[in-house]
Amino acid sequence: MNIRKFTEQDRPLLIALWESSFPDDPPHNAPAPVIDAKLAVDDLIFVVEREDEIVGACIAGYDGHRGWLYAVAVASVCRRQGVGSALIHFVMKELNLLGCKKVNLQLRADNTAVARFYHSLGFAVEERMSMSTFIR
Repeated sequence: MNIRKFTEQDRPLLIALWESSFPDDPPHNAPAPVIDAKLAVDDLIFVVEREDEIVGACIAGYDGHRGWLYAVAVASVCRRQGVGSALIHFVMKELNLLGCKKVNLQLRADNTAVARFYHSLGFAVEERMSMSTFIR
């Protein structure tokens, strides 16, 4: 298992991973434009490679104050094998090298299995209200 930054050669496999991991995502989360938009800002996209396949990925963010984990995915056949934990630890170390001291993430409230996973890595629920809007 090799964890590294995304390269353009990873694009088709990364898109396939995200499409299979997030099948009910809304159109504004389509992988190709998300990748393009992220790369226009920085290169904090990480992949887990195993046997020439992309089996995990994460978009990370750091604004100088807080870090964020976005679109974390692990191939279904690789779950519960340490891939996700290794990916999160790697990304958090990379964010820390940039000066990041706190990492946030959001997940759907009904996604209790993923919440348990993040709890096992030291994440805790903070009493916050998450709000958003689309720019038209």
